[in-house]
Amino acid sequence: MALLALFTLSVSFLTLSTANFNTSDTYTNPILPTGADPWIRYGNYYYMTYTTNDNITILRSSILTDWTNADVKLAFEPPPGQNYSTDLWAPELHNIAGTWYIIFTADPNYDSPPPETDMLCNFNCPAVNHRMYVLQGSTSDPWTSNYTMKAQLNTYDQFAIDGTYFQHTTGLYHVYSCWYSAYESWPSNLCITKMSDPWTVESNVTERQILSVPTQPWERTPYGRMQNDRLSSNEGPEQLTNLKTGQQFIIYSAARSDNRNYCLGQLELVGDDPMNNQDWRKNNENCVFYQNALQHAYGVGHASFTTSPDGTEDFIVYHGMEDPYSGWSARNIRTQKFTWNADGTPNFPRPGYGPYAVPSGQNTSMSMMT
Repeated sequence: MALLALFTLSVSFLTLSTANFNTSDTYTNPILPTGADPWIRYGNYYYMTYTTNDNITILRSSILTDWTNADVKLAFEPPPGQNYSTDLWAPELHNIAGTWYIIFTADPNYDSPPPETDMLCNFNCPAVNHRMYVLQGSTSDPWTSNYTMKAQLNTYDQFAIDGTYFQHTTGLYHVYSCWYSAYESWPSNLCITKMSDPWTVESNVTERQILSVPTQPWERTPYGRMQNDRLSSNEGPEQLTNLKTGQQFIIYSAARSDNRNYCLGQLELVGDDPMNNQDWRKNNENCVFYQNALQHAYGVGHASFTTSPDGTEDFIVYHGMEDPYSGWSARNIRTQKFTWNADGTPNFPRPGYGPYAVPSGQNTSMSMMT
């Protein structure tokens, strides 16, 4: 594949009336007026990727709570006619052993499988051809890197979306949303496989492990659905580490992403082997982050995690919607501070719009860049 011509430009999101590019002590949500599946990385800048459907775009901002004047980089525009040409979802930017990688999911034809394929599924299965892919960066700088196709991740020619890397002392793992088999269509579960490097899965299909299945009422759509598994989902997994205790979590999204009940669930690694599903403990009591109808904050999910500029505070970045009736198009991107419980588990806030105190050190970091 020829190298893509990459560019940067400065863009203003003129409709982002709720954010302020100044040294205010507070901010309000959303921090980006439209968008879904946000992923945040912090270095000297905050870097954000999110679902655009058509390409992979990286945003760069000096602060977390205002993307009005974010820099924009087109990292990857897929050529037509490939298995990854359409419906590019949930890209994530990771640094592994000094190299930058973007992991994402895509399909060949706008989630429109031929009837000969769709008829094999238990339910209608538009995403049956979605697979996971990896781009590799060319430099140690995520912003100046050129990103080119490295590989399709082996998911055994089965449905795979929302993949992420889980880094552990025992190695590197791929965690993603999967079906039991190629045409199962529902439920979508969380699977894990071992990797030998960021683009190579070493586990075979019999070694693949299912870590979580949507069996709880809050993981099903509508809430508590009993008739069948249609729209029952575990997806959007993200690694979260308590740096003080060393506890490792996977925070994932549950239920249907265009529905008000979309929320976050929690797995904790309580053993030593991420590939042993008995080494994981699921919080079965309820979502750990869920809708706040009193503030019209619905469908909150697909989160990632970052810190304040001075590293003293933790923040969750997620998408949600104020209008629960318009589905996916109503989603926008928000952020809020979270803390930790006495037992080392994350203590997420109730989702809302603020105003909230800006992240610690944010105004200091802004003044240093001006």
